[in-house]
Amino acid sequence: MRDLKTTWRAVLTASVVGAAMCAPASAQEAAEVLGLKDRTIGFALASTRWGIHETADGKQECPKGFNMGPRDQFKAMFPEGGTVEGTQLTYERAVRFPNEHADNFPFHEVEGKIGVGLDLDGRVDANDFTSPEGEKGIDNAFYRALGCIRMFRGEASYAFFTEMWVREFNNNRILIELTDVDSLENDPDVVVSMYRGKDDLVMDVNGKKVMPGASNRVDDRFSKKYTYRLKGKIENGILTTEPADVSWAWSAWYSDPGFYDFKQGRFKLKLDPTGEGAEGLFAGYADIDTFRKTMRAGYSTHHSGYGDLSQFSMARALERNADGIPDANGKNTAVSASLKVKFAQVFIQHPDAKVATAVEPGKPARVEASQR
Repeated sequence: MRDLKTTWRAVLTASVVGAAMCAPASAQEAAEVLGLKDRTIGFALASTRWGIHETADGKQECPKGFNMGPRDQFKAMFPEGGTVEGTQLTYERAVRFPNEHADNFPFHEVEGKIGVGLDLDGRVDANDFTSPEGEKGIDNAFYRALGCIRMFRGEASYAFFTEMWVREFNNNRILIELTDVDSLENDPDVVVSMYRGKDDLVMDVNGKKVMPGASNRVDDRFSKKYTYRLKGKIENGILTTEPADVSWAWSAWYSDPGFYDFKQGRFKLKLDPTGEGAEGLFAGYADIDTFRKTMRAGYSTHHSGYGDLSQFSMARALERNADGIPDANGKNTAVSASLKVKFAQVFIQHPDAKVATAVEPGKPARVEASQR
């Protein structure tokens, strides 16, 4: 009897193991990957900052040093002081209308060859960067223009606070949802939908790490312009999407809700094979006018002084380096740029079971009843 039981136990064990080995890879993965259900997985933005390559002392990319901020410029412009109208209001008018005022201050642009971003135009030009990983043809004119301003570097004001604003302001709650997913390792055809969420992120006990596995509801009342449906693919665990025009929700401090306009924007994200998150880049051509308006709304001259950001010098630097999206007169209106982004896995909840329906890539998606 003992031998018979041993034999049947061995047979059953072999059958179970064999069945598991013969099961479809997607079914096995669905059982192992956090949050992957019905070929769908969602993520919430947990961290972002502009794609600025930095060395320890900054001398490689900024050999001439960093740029003057508004406090030093103000002192140089008005050494003897003066009336409010003749000093403070004159400076603020230059911030609002930079092309109406002479900028006689030296401005240092990035001179290094290493840059963070993506090849947006499919070419390798003389003014392109090489990525830290060795990829050539990196387009990041934003970095060339502003990489020697302390505001955008290290843990300076803007870089430090962006980490807080992503987590604290629901206006910045960017969600992405992957559907039609057969594998997080290789899948030639996935759908990437973008939404804006309306729930807080769940943090760890130290308040530093966004925890995976929470839920976040889609805001379908005020966020139609932030809803998109992009075509993507996964190769060797890297998700990429085809170029599309995207409005990227962004608020700073307690300003009115703002956004950045990216033309021909696309993701390149390394997916965590366990499903806990994703990390990489979002890159495209950032509209200069929209960027400046969003910066002015969130950063007064007082706050800009924390990171030595002269907004009227910045405006001229962006225009000098504009490399995309020409207007009717042939003048470029945007700069190639990248955002470093990290996402945490969340379960995305759609109001009344609604999801984004297919539309032309880069156009705001309609939100209709789900067929899933």
